[in-house]
Amino acid sequence: MSERRPFVIGLTGGIASGKSTIGRQLRELGATVIDADEVARDVVKPGQPAYRQLVAAFGPDILSDEPEKTEPALDRKKLAARVFGDEAARRTLNQITHPAIAALSAQRMQQAMQSGAQVIVYEAALIVENNLYQGMDGLIVVDIPEDEQVRRAVQRGGLSEAEATARIRSQTARQTRLRAATWVIDNQGSPEAATAQLLALWHELASGRLPTAHKA
Repeated sequence: MSERRPFVIGLTGGIASGKSTIGRQLRELGATVIDADEVARDVVKPGQPAYRQLVAAFGPDILSDEPEKTEPALDRKKLAARVFGDEAARRTLNQITHPAIAALSAQRMQQAMQSGAQVIVYEAALIVENNLYQGMDGLIVVDIPEDEQVRRAVQRGGLSEAEATARIRSQTARQTRLRAATWVIDNQGSPEAATAQLLALWHELASGRLPTAHKA
Protein backbone atom coordinates (compact mmCIF):
# COMPACT_ATOMS: atom_id res chain seq x y z
CA MET A 1 0.00 0.00 0.00
CA SER A 2 1.19 3.51 -0.80
CA GLU A 3 2.86 5.47 1.96
CA ARG A 4 1.32 8.72 0.81
CA ARG A 5 -0.42 10.99 3.27
CA PRO A 6 -4.12 10.14 3.47
CA PHE A 7 -6.61 12.46 1.85
CA VAL A 8 -8.84 14.27 4.34
CA ILE A 9 -12.09 15.25 2.69
CA GLY A 10 -15.04 17.18 4.10
CA LEU A 11 -18.64 16.22 3.38
CA THR A 12 -21.56 18.56 3.98
CA GLY A 13 -24.99 19.57 2.76
CA GLY A 14 -28.16 21.21 3.98
CA ILE A 15 -31.05 19.48 5.69
CA ALA A 16 -32.65 16.73 3.56
CA SER A 17 -29.94 17.07 0.91
CA GLY A 18 -28.90 13.42 1.11
CA LYS A 19 -25.57 14.04 2.84
CA SER A 20 -25.99 11.09 5.18
CA THR A 21 -26.72 8.74 2.28
CA ILE A 22 -23.55 9.85 0.49
CA GLY A 23 -21.60 9.42 3.74
CA ARG A 24 -22.93 5.88 4.13
CA GLN A 25 -21.99 5.07 0.53
CA LEU A 26 -18.47 6.42 1.07
CA ARG A 27 -18.11 4.17 4.10
CA GLU A 28 -19.28 1.19 2.02
CA LEU A 29 -16.75 2.08 -0.71
CA GLY A 30 -13.91 1.97 1.81
CA ALA A 31 -13.51 5.48 3.17
CA THR A 32 -13.06 6.03 6.89
CA VAL A 33 -15.98 8.30 7.72
CA ILE A 34 -16.00 10.35 10.90
CA ASP A 35 -19.59 11.51 11.37
CA ALA A 36 -19.87 14.65 13.48
CA ASP A 37 -23.42 13.67 14.48
CA GLU A 38 -22.14 10.37 15.89
CA VAL A 39 -19.35 12.21 17.70
CA ALA A 40 -21.87 14.72 19.07
CA ARG A 41 -23.98 11.89 20.50
CA ASP A 42 -20.93 10.29 22.10
CA VAL A 43 -19.71 13.43 23.87
CA VAL A 44 -23.06 13.95 25.62
CA LYS A 45 -23.51 10.40 26.91
CA PRO A 46 -24.11 10.09 30.67
CA GLY A 47 -20.88 10.47 32.59
CA GLN A 48 -19.16 12.62 29.97
CA PRO A 49 -18.07 16.14 31.00
CA ALA A 50 -20.25 17.79 28.32
CA TYR A 51 -23.30 15.87 29.60
CA ARG A 52 -22.87 17.24 33.10
CA GLN A 53 -22.21 20.76 31.81
CA LEU A 54 -25.42 20.68 29.75
CA VAL A 55 -27.50 19.49 32.68
CA ALA A 56 -25.99 22.23 34.84
CA ALA A 57 -26.73 24.85 32.18
CA PHE A 58 -30.24 23.78 31.11
CA GLY A 59 -31.55 21.70 33.99
CA PRO A 60 -32.94 18.16 34.19
CA ASP A 61 -35.81 18.93 31.79
CA ILE A 62 -33.50 18.09 28.86
CA LEU A 63 -33.13 14.49 30.07
CA SER A 64 -35.15 11.49 28.97
CA ASP A 65 -37.79 10.03 31.23
CA GLU A 66 -35.77 7.23 32.82
CA PRO A 67 -36.49 7.61 36.55
CA GLU A 68 -34.75 4.35 37.44
CA LYS A 69 -31.42 5.70 36.22
CA THR A 70 -29.29 8.07 38.25
CA GLU A 71 -28.00 9.57 35.00
CA PRO A 72 -30.70 9.26 32.32
CA ALA A 73 -29.70 9.89 28.73
CA LEU A 74 -29.91 13.31 27.16
CA ASP A 75 -33.12 13.82 25.17
CA ARG A 76 -31.82 15.51 22.03
CA LYS A 77 -35.31 16.56 20.92
CA LYS A 78 -35.97 18.28 24.22
CA LEU A 79 -32.60 20.02 24.05
CA ALA A 80 -33.22 21.10 20.44
CA ALA A 81 -36.60 22.53 21.41
CA ARG A 82 -34.98 24.37 24.34
CA VAL A 83 -32.38 26.15 22.21
CA PHE A 84 -34.28 26.61 18.94
CA GLY A 85 -34.99 30.29 18.45
CA ASP A 86 -33.04 31.25 21.60
CA GLU A 87 -29.70 32.67 20.50
CA ALA A 88 -28.24 32.86 24.01
CA ALA A 89 -29.17 29.23 24.71
CA ARG A 90 -27.71 28.17 21.36
CA ARG A 91 -24.44 29.92 22.19
CA THR A 92 -24.28 28.15 25.54
CA LEU A 93 -24.93 24.79 23.85
CA ASN A 94 -22.21 25.44 21.29
CA GLN A 95 -19.70 26.61 23.90
CA ILE A 96 -20.17 23.35 25.77
CA THR A 97 -20.37 20.86 22.91
CA HIS A 98 -18.17 22.24 20.12
CA PRO A 99 -14.83 21.91 21.96
CA ALA A 100 -15.72 18.36 23.04
CA ILE A 101 -16.78 17.42 19.50
CA ALA A 102 -13.63 18.93 18.03
CA ALA A 103 -11.39 17.07 20.49
CA LEU A 104 -13.02 13.67 19.93
CA SER A 105 -13.12 14.20 16.15
CA ALA A 106 -9.40 15.00 16.16
CA GLN A 107 -8.72 11.90 18.23
CA ARG A 108 -10.63 9.71 15.78
CA MET A 109 -8.91 11.39 12.85
CA GLN A 110 -5.52 10.58 14.36
CA GLN A 111 -6.57 6.98 15.00
CA ALA A 112 -7.69 6.66 11.36
CA MET A 113 -4.34 7.97 10.12
CA GLN A 114 -2.43 5.61 12.40
CA SER A 115 -4.49 2.67 11.15
CA GLY A 116 -3.41 3.36 7.56
CA ALA A 117 -6.65 4.86 6.19
CA GLN A 118 -6.11 6.34 2.73
CA VAL A 119 -9.29 8.41 2.46
CA ILE A 120 -10.74 10.00 5.62
CA VAL A 121 -14.06 11.79 5.31
CA TYR A 122 -15.29 14.22 7.95
CA GLU A 123 -19.07 14.46 7.62
CA ALA A 124 -20.64 17.46 9.32
CA ALA A 125 -23.37 20.04 8.81
CA LEU A 126 -21.22 22.96 10.04
CA ILE A 127 -18.01 22.48 8.06
CA VAL A 128 -18.51 25.70 6.11
CA GLU A 129 -19.80 27.76 9.05
CA ASN A 130 -16.78 26.81 11.15
CA ASN A 131 -14.29 27.08 8.25
CA LEU A 132 -13.11 23.50 8.89
CA TYR A 133 -12.86 22.74 5.18
CA GLN A 134 -9.96 25.16 4.77
CA GLY A 135 -7.60 22.69 6.41
CA MET A 136 -8.77 19.76 4.28
CA ASP A 137 -7.82 18.41 0.87
CA GLY A 138 -11.27 19.16 -0.50
CA LEU A 139 -14.95 19.57 0.31
CA ILE A 140 -17.85 17.58 -1.12
CA VAL A 141 -21.16 19.46 -1.02
CA VAL A 142 -24.34 17.47 -1.60
CA ASP A 143 -26.73 19.96 -3.13
CA ILE A 144 -30.43 20.28 -3.91
CA PRO A 145 -32.56 23.41 -4.47
CA GLU A 146 -34.25 24.88 -1.42
CA ASP A 147 -37.78 24.03 -2.56
CA GLU A 148 -36.71 20.40 -2.93
CA GLN A 149 -35.15 20.51 0.55
CA VAL A 150 -38.49 21.62 1.97
CA ARG A 151 -40.41 18.95 0.08
CA ARG A 152 -38.10 16.13 1.21
CA ALA A 153 -37.92 17.37 4.80
CA VAL A 154 -41.72 17.34 4.96
CA GLN A 155 -42.15 13.97 3.22
CA ARG A 156 -39.27 12.10 4.83
CA GLY A 157 -38.47 14.01 7.99
CA GLY A 158 -41.97 14.50 9.35
CA LEU A 159 -41.59 18.28 9.58
CA SER A 160 -44.20 20.85 8.70
CA GLU A 161 -43.39 23.16 5.80
CA ALA A 162 -42.83 26.03 8.24
CA GLU A 163 -40.51 23.92 10.42
CA ALA A 164 -38.52 22.75 7.40
CA THR A 165 -38.16 26.30 6.08
CA ALA A 166 -37.06 27.58 9.49
CA ARG A 167 -34.37 24.90 9.79
CA ILE A 168 -33.08 25.62 6.29
CA ARG A 169 -32.90 29.33 7.05
CA SER A 170 -31.02 28.60 10.29
CA GLN A 171 -28.25 26.87 8.30
CA THR A 172 -25.67 28.56 6.11
CA ALA A 173 -26.98 29.77 2.77
CA ARG A 174 -26.92 27.32 -0.12
CA GLN A 175 -24.76 29.63 -2.26
CA THR A 176 -22.22 29.97 0.56
CA ARG A 177 -21.83 26.18 0.67
CA LEU A 178 -21.51 26.01 -3.10
CA ARG A 179 -18.79 28.68 -3.15
CA ALA A 180 -16.81 26.68 -0.57
CA ALA A 181 -17.22 23.39 -2.43
CA THR A 182 -14.42 21.61 -4.26
CA TRP A 183 -16.84 19.05 -5.69
CA VAL A 184 -20.64 19.23 -5.87
CA ILE A 185 -22.89 16.21 -6.01
CA ASP A 186 -26.17 17.33 -7.58
CA ASN A 187 -28.76 15.24 -5.76
CA GLN A 188 -31.98 16.67 -7.15
CA GLY A 189 -32.33 13.79 -9.62
CA SER A 190 -32.46 10.05 -9.07
CA PRO A 191 -30.44 8.23 -6.39
CA GLU A 192 -28.63 6.43 -9.22
CA ALA A 193 -27.52 9.74 -10.72
CA ALA A 194 -26.07 10.89 -7.40
CA THR A 195 -24.33 7.56 -6.91
CA ALA A 196 -22.77 7.81 -10.37
CA GLN A 197 -21.30 11.21 -9.50
CA LEU A 198 -19.94 9.84 -6.25
CA LEU A 199 -18.38 6.79 -7.91
CA ALA A 200 -16.53 8.98 -10.42
CA LEU A 201 -15.14 11.03 -7.54
CA TRP A 202 -14.30 7.96 -5.47
CA HIS A 203 -12.43 6.30 -8.35
CA GLU A 204 -9.97 9.18 -8.39
CA LEU A 205 -9.59 9.36 -4.61
CA ALA A 206 -9.08 5.61 -4.25
CA SER A 207 -6.43 5.78 -6.99
CA GLY A 208 -4.45 8.32 -4.96
CA ARG A 209 -5.43 11.35 -7.05
CA LEU A 210 -7.32 14.44 -6.02
CA PRO A 211 -10.03 14.90 -8.65
CA THR A 212 -10.25 18.16 -10.55
CA ALA A 213 -12.56 20.59 -8.80
CA HIS A 214 -16.10 20.28 -10.12
CA LYS A 215 -19.04 22.45 -9.23
CA ALA A 216 -22.49 21.79 -10.65
